[in-house]
Amino acid sequence: MKIKWGVIGCGGIALRRTIPGMMLSENSELVAVMDTNFEAAEKVKEEFGAKYAFSSAEELLNVEEIDAVYIATPVFCHKEQVKLAAEAKKHILLEKPMGLTVEESIEIDGICKKNGVKLGVGLMMRFSSYHQKMKELISNGVIGDIVSMRGQFTCWYPEMPGVWRQDKKLSGGGALIDMGIHAIDLLQYISSTKAKTIACFSNNNVFKYSVDDSSALLMKMDNGATAFVDANFNIPDNAAKCRLEFYGTKGSLLAEGTLGQVEDGTILLTTSDPDAAYDAQQNREDKAFEKVEITKTGNMYEKEISSFANAIINDTTPEITAEDGIFVQTIVEKAYLASQDGEYKSV
Repeated sequence: MKIKWGVIGCGGIALRRTIPGMMLSENSELVAVMDTNFEAAEKVKEEFGAKYAFSSAEELLNVEEIDAVYIATPVFCHKEQVKLAAEAKKHILLEKPMGLTVEESIEIDGICKKNGVKLGVGLMMRFSSYHQKMKELISNGVIGDIVSMRGQFTCWYPEMPGVWRQDKKLSGGGALIDMGIHAIDLLQYISSTKAKTIACFSNNNVFKYSVDDSSALLMKMDNGATAFVDANFNIPDNAAKCRLEFYGTKGSLLAEGTLGQVEDGTILLTTSDPDAAYDAQQNREDKAFEKVEITKTGNMYEKEISSFANAIINDTTPEITAEDGIFVQTIVEKAYLASQDGEYKSV
């Protein structure tokens, strides 16, 4: 069985990554695409062999054979398009963040539940073979009990006229909600921990748009560990390594280049004897790190699409749920408040 898909918002990430991933999925078929620019939708239709192209979500949702839709439009469009799709009884894979606010995201979840359709959230980096391997190693106790973590995700995003991500009313926030949200989610997912208390500095260091171009988030996790996330729109693309770091009582896992739209990068592992005596010299040897070999299990966007399609076919809960999306957005929203008030916030 193949799930027949429509894509609402077929430019941007949908065109670059998700639709090509859909083409690789054995349980999915692209039927229709939509963009407010009809010529752009027609071009995508021809490139990927879809049956239909539309300039409105309503037209696409009238196609009876469509089972599910992938919504990759700007955040301010999500609520209304989810409502239309849910009322048309289409299952929904929704890009992150789910809504402009946590309240709106909870409402989106309620709309889907009311209409009996499945809702998944596009935190696709969980499907990366690199992140899956890190989760496996930590779950198996290879680096011991986690005591400290870090995620860095940045890009260069200068001021541009008419860009919705740079307008808080249209996006809900800037670097933290757009990029940092992936790092926040992965730190929790890979380590099997959840944030409990947070502090944050969020501001505009370089650009003057209405969203943050710099955010630094500190989280106290439910196992007592600390986690740090730095998200920036003001660091040149080739200047940051976009790292994930996990430190435990037996060693560490250091990943570089795994955060991003391409399933790639390097993971280094080192372990040591947790019962070793104190070393006053505190010798550190780079040669103690070894590269973790990764067996890639496919394109992470293909895995994201196939996973959600399987949930529909088998009538099971999506691997990445609305609750996951709401929780990580709650952290971001509380982080913005913490920065504004200069206070710690409980999640």
